[in-house]
Order: sequence, then C-alpha cells, then structure tokens
Amino acid sequence: MSTNPPELRPDLAPRARIGDAPRPGQPTIGMVSLGCPKALVDSERILTRLRAEGYGISPDYSGADAVIVNTCGFLDSAKAESLEAIGEALTENGRVIVTGCLGAEPEYITGTHPKVLAVTGPHQYEQVLDAVHSAVPPDPNPFVDLLPASGVSLTPRHYSYLKISEGCNHKCKFCIIPDMRGRLMSRPAHAVLREAEKLVESGVRELLVISQDTSAYGLDRKYDTNPWKDGEVRSHILDLSRELGQLGAWVRLHYVYPYPHVRDLIPLMADPSNGLLPYLDIPFQHAHPDVLKRMARPAAGSKTLDEIAAWRDICPDITLRSTFIVGYPGETESEFRTLLDWMDEARLDRVGCFKYENVDGARSNDLPDHVPEEVKQERWDRFMEKAQAISEAKLQAKVGQQLQVIVDEIDDEAATCRSWADAPEIDGNLFIDEGFENLKPGDLVTVTVDEASDYDLWGRLAS
Repeated sequence: MSTNPPELRPDLAPRARIGDAPRPGQPTIGMVSLGCPKALVDSERILTRLRAEGYGISPDYSGADAVIVNTCGFLDSAKAESLEAIGEALTENGRVIVTGCLGAEPEYITGTHPKVLAVTGPHQYEQVLDAVHSAVPPDPNPFVDLLPASGVSLTPRHYSYLKISEGCNHKCKFCIIPDMRGRLMSRPAHAVLREAEKLVESGVRELLVISQDTSAYGLDRKYDTNPWKDGEVRSHILDLSRELGQLGAWVRLHYVYPYPHVRDLIPLMADPSNGLLPYLDIPFQHAHPDVLKRMARPAAGSKTLDEIAAWRDICPDITLRSTFIVGYPGETESEFRTLLDWMDEARLDRVGCFKYENVDGARSNDLPDHVPEEVKQERWDRFMEKAQAISEAKLQAKVGQQLQVIVDEIDDEAATCRSWADAPEIDGNLFIDEGFENLKPGDLVTVTVDEASDYDLWGRLAS
C-alpha cells in the first residue's frame, strides 16, 4: 500500500493488461500500448479485430510472431519513450509494426529505427491490420477462435474507457494533438450508447468517458438526433450523460472544457437516481489571463472561479480534478503567484501538474522568454506543495463519513478501492485492511472512513 501522490501525468493510461494465452500453433501478436486512455481504446479496437481474425494476443515480445507498438507523441519526453519502446521491441522480437500519434511522423520513426515493418498514424485501424496480415498471415480456427461478446479489453473487467469522439478544434499553442488526430469528429450518440450498454451487460461497473474535448461532443454533428430505445437522443454531452446514467453503472467524465453549458450537467450529478458521478476532470492549465492568452486557451481564470462556485452551489459534493502547466514561456513570478492564489480560492480536489517542455511542431516553441529549467522545477515544487496541503485537508474532512467505493484489487494485505471521487490510476485510493477477505474486484460496498493521508483513505466495511 502506498501513500505516494496520485499519478501527476494524468494523460497516461493504465498499463495494458493482456489475458488469455494463445493456443498452440496460433499466430500471435504482441502489443505495447503507450500514451493516453484514448490510445488504449485504439489498442483495444485493434486487438479485438485481430482476435476476431484468429490471432492470439501475447503479453510479451518473445512469444509473438510480431509486435505492435502504439506510440504517444504528446511531449518530447513521450516521443523519446516511444522510440525506446520501439527499439526494445526490435531487440527482443525483431518484427515491429508502429502505430499511434507518433506514427503521424513516419520519417521521425524510420530515421531512428529503419527496420520497422510498417508505420501508421493514429486510429488507422485498417492500415494496422493490413500490416499485420502482411507480416503474419492469419490462420483462424473457427471452432476455438471465437471473439468474446465484450471484445478485447486492456483494463480490468469492472471498468472501461468509452471514447465518444476523436480530434479537437482548439488551437492551444503548446499542443500538437489536433495536428496528429485532426479536428473534432464525434461518434453518433446511439453508437456510443450501444457500446456502453454492451459493456455494462458484460459486467463493467464504471464507464470512463474520454475524448480530446468531451464538452464539445456533437458540435461537429450539429447536435443531430439519433434513434434510441423508443425515442430519440441528441449527440450532445447533456443528452448522452443523461442516457449513460440510466445504464446502471458509474459514469465518469474526463477532459471537460468549462463551457457555459457544462453547468447543465451538474443537476444530473446531484441526482442520486442518475449514475453520472459528481466528478469533473477539467484541464484549466493556468489561471492568469495573460498566460492563458499566450496559451490560446478558451477560458479565463476569474470566470472559472465563478463557474466552480456555481457548480458547488448546485452539487456541494462535486469533486474537481484538473491539470496545470508551470513554467510556460513568458510566465513571470507574479503570474505564477496568481495561479497559487487561484488555487487557494478554487481548492480543487485532485491536481496534476506538468513542467512546460517544447514539443516539435508546437507554436509555443517560438514564444519569447522561455523559463529556465531550475525555475520551472522550483515553481512545480511550490505548486505541488500547495495542492498537497489542499488535498490533505479535504481528505481529513472525510474521516468519519460513509462512502460507497468500488473494489479494484485484492491482495494479502488489503482491498484497494476507490470512491466516486477517484478515477482509476490517476487519483487516490481507499484501503480496507480488515474484513476484506470476501470482497472481489468490481464489488460496490459502503465503508466508514477511519483515517486519511495526503492522497489516500483507509476505512472499514460499514455494518
């Protein structure tokens, strides 16, 4: 059990979990999935298609006939990690197909690793399959290679990511994701709801809604209506959330920009009959208006404080998570202090933080007055010290309360659980270290909180 801070890089997905061993003689493909939850969903779709064609999925390089590396290109450090993973796969296996965000720059990859078999960009499923077919022809056995109804999942069985759109229409100067993944392209509402319904039917207890810009969902479709059940549903985040919340699972929204219509979601979160959790993951990035302007962000710090106050008026129990960038080009000490003061007022529950770094192709690289590395580190330390103190105070206030939690893992020492205030992998945990022996992953139980640390809670099953 750990009391370390939750993952401070919330753009990263959980480590992929690969289950069933391939049958003897079955052609097998290994998968290395890097980057964000959206990339993990892409990996699941690729593997689901391959599994349906009779391929086995290998959890390691050595047992595979070829390896797919799904790359990340979000930051230069992520690009370096992707190149390292490709090199490791080439060394351990030798037959490597590259896909994902870094695949949008094939020369960047082949310049370092010319022996890769193929390079494809993000969500280019057909091209990935073509490359696999070329490298390892399929050999399906129709009697044993039957695809499970739920497809291939790389997360634990009781929660699943649900991608509702691709791409982004924003032009934030530090980000190149729109260049790699394109403009906003929303899935039809009925297609999202059908997938969600199937996931819940297969045992998923928590749906994590993801996209590049969740609150813009449906804008590109002009919020069209789609047939659903005995009526219709708009491709709009409000309608989608209302319907998702009726499926009998927890529903958690990630990557929500604070547009005015987000306020319409809060009554749903306050309604106990709806499964939409009172949890918003909103990437504020900074609070000073001049920094936000240099970032080309679609929000202002003072307005977001007003919005936060309005959300809390409607739903006092709402949990707010966000990410911030410190050391952005031109950030002055005064602008950074404004961010700290904003944090004192906003008192967010969960916080991640990046030190700014250049990314090839980002417009922010050309901004003047880049902040020295040692200043970035010093500001990051001060920011996280404040965020930790706020987190500690908020968790201490939960001691004595009863909370519903979902069980993630069981070991000899404890059951590792999460309340609705905690997203998997990136937020804190609640540990039950007595009387947990009969629990299993996916159980929803009520606990009484006994103890709190900076980021985690301990509790006992409520009698």
